Amino acid sequence: MNELDFTGKTVLVVGGSSGIGNGIARSFFARGATVHIWGTRASAADYSADEGSNLSGLHYASVDVSDRDAIFAWQAPFEKLDILVQSQGIVVYRRGEFEIEGWDKVMAVNLDSLMAISMRFRPMLSAGNGGAIIIVSSISGIQANIGNPAYSASKAGAMSLTKVLGKAWARENIRVNGIAPGLVDTKLTKVTTEHPDRLAATLATIPDGRQGTPEDMGNAALFLASPLAGYVTGHTLIVDGGLSLT
Repeated sequence: MNELDFTGKTVLVVGGSSGIGNGIARSFFARGATVHIWGTRASAADYSADEGSNLSGLHYASVDVSDRDAIFAWQAPFEKLDILVQSQGIVVYRRGEFEIEGWDKVMAVNLDSLMAISMRFRPMLSAGNGGAIIIVSSISGIQANIGNPAYSASKAGAMSLTKVLGKAWARENIRVNGIAPGLVDTKLTKVTTEHPDRLAATLATIPDGRQGTPEDMGNAALFLASPLAGYVTGHTLIVDGGLSLT
């Protein structure tokens, strides 16, 4: 028996059009799952490999997760859902999160939508043999990201929500866990990864000596969604190469 074979499983990756979410989506797809993804652009054709997106074989839908009505109005093209991955996330730089507009924008996507989407798919996930939710947060949820208060607070909230839902829905046969990435080269981290001096300074603080990849996060998601993690509930797995240890 291969516990990492997801043939016959249906997966939805919110934020699966690029970055960490796309890496997770491709990991499940490579192991036989039917993978649906949500993104923000009108169609899959609006994404390119130059941006780190590979949507080949994935089923795409455009959904604005900051709009709660849009979440509940979406007509799912599947009747069962085995795994829900929530990898949506935004950040506002240049101290924009210290303004109410920036704060509200980030919290709507990074935290509020997590609960709305979890509630939207709760009935599907609890049906049959049960399902799994994986919430992608960040080590910013356990450290002070001084320039981004909304991002840090939302990620801390995501970790807390993972615990609460993990406990609340365990008897419904829904396992809820999370992943807290460190530095991963995505469009959200270009402010660091595209500046050699900043990148070198950050890498110097990572015990493993390298930045993470979307594939690293995909591997963690595979584990948490698999029978190998069948007794893991309400836990956020830190996947950061040791960055949070420094």
